[in-house]
Order: sequence, then C-alpha cells, then structure tokens
Amino acid sequence: MTPDLNIFVICIALGSIVGICAGMLGIGGGLIVVPALTYLLSYFLGISPFDAITIAIATSLSTIILTGLSSSRAHWQLGNLDKQIILFTGLGIAIGATSGGYIASALDGLVLKIIFAVLVILVALYMIFGKKSASQYAANNVILVIAGLITGFISALMGIGGGAILVPLLIFFQINMRKAIGCAAVSGLIIAVFGTSSFVFTGWSVPDLPQYSLGYVYLPATLGIVLSSVFTAPIGARWGQSMDTQKLKRVFALFLVCVSVRMLIGII
Repeated sequence: MTPDLNIFVICIALGSIVGICAGMLGIGGGLIVVPALTYLLSYFLGISPFDAITIAIATSLSTIILTGLSSSRAHWQLGNLDKQIILFTGLGIAIGATSGGYIASALDGLVLKIIFAVLVILVALYMIFGKKSASQYAANNVILVIAGLITGFISALMGIGGGAILVPLLIFFQINMRKAIGCAAVSGLIIAVFGTSSFVFTGWSVPDLPQYSLGYVYLPATLGIVLSSVFTAPIGARWGQSMDTQKLKRVFALFLVCVSVRMLIGII
C-alpha cells in the first residue's frame, strides 16, 4: 500500500478509538488524534515532527465538524441549547478560533509542539484534580464572550473541540450543567469550522505539504477518522452508561500526561 493509504487505514482504526473515548468519556478526540497523527505523518511521509504537528492540529479540527453537527443536533432535541449563551460565547469562540489558527500556523513547529504538550498536561491535571463548582459570580454577556475567546483560541492551538475548557468555565459562572454541555457541543462545531478555515487559508500556498492536503488539512486522515468515529461514538456512549466514567477519565488523563511528557522528552 502507498503511504497515504496506510495512513487512511490506520486512521480508520484511530477513529474507532476516538469515537469510543468521546462517547464514553465525553472527551474530544483531538487529545488523541494530534499526537497519533504527528507520529504517523513523520513515520510514513517522512515529515519532521515539528512540521507534522501543524498538519495534525489542523486535521484534528477538521474531524470535529461532523461530530459537532451531530452533537449539536442531539442537544437541540434535548432542549439544552440557550440562545443567549450560544450567541455571545459563539462570538468569542469564532474570533478566538480564527486567531488561534492563524497564530498556530505562524508558530515554529518546535514551539507549537511544546505549547501543545504543556496544555495537554494542564487539561489532564484538571481532569484528575479539578472540581466543577460554581462561584459567586453570574455570567453576563461580556463574560460569555471572554470565555468563548479563551476557549476558541486555546482549542485552535491544540486541535480540540474545547469542551474540557468551556464547560468548567461556564459552570464556574453559574451556568447550568446541561446548558454548559449543550453550549460546548455547539462551540465545538464553531471552533472546528473557524479553526479549520484558518488552517486551510494559511496553508493554501505553503509548498511541500503532503499530497491530498487542503491547506494544512490532510484529507486521508480526516476521512479515515470520521468514517469510523461516527459509528463508534454511540457504542462508547452506551458503554459509559454502565461504567464509572470518572475513574476512566482519570486513567485516560494519566495516559495523556505520559504522552505529553514523552513529546517533551523527544524535544529536549
């Protein structure tokens, strides 16, 4: 098989894992996709890991578009979408994700890899030790825009849907858990659309990108991951009903820490 076909087939398997983790733990697949795809692009296509991570982040964001649509539709049917929260948070997210995509494209690959690894460790530590508790401060429109701006910017840098960042922020400002999760689902779609668009635009005229790329988005990987993850996510959701997902999240978080530390050791 050609290198592109090898990556496509492996990404079908990767998408299966991503879908199960997303469905079972409510965790976006970017935390898995970016390190895995960085390795695959380096191994099969001979791309430097410091160049491959930009492609991996862009591609990860592109895979979130379809899952974000599906998740948003489900939360709309459940009545979990608050128009005001989504409007003002979405405005901040659109600006943050667009600027984050542009900045990630301009950063040196070494710097971007360090940023990704450090941010993943912080997210993982929150998953292990963080507590979702409300403060005395209630959200207003300005706070919602700022929360969206922060979420969109960081998510575009990491290639993730942003739920792990946005949900705790909204809950801290006294937003109901269901509405926070519903908003995060729509926000993941907004992040994916605006972040992916930034990476497509900034990578459009970049030379020496892999064949079958749309800007920085590597389409064989996008297609492989999406093809399988849409089928395995419902399976993961069913499994999660009968499991202690909090313990699983902590185990998964420890795995993320190990992966990130390995990335940092490889840099040093």
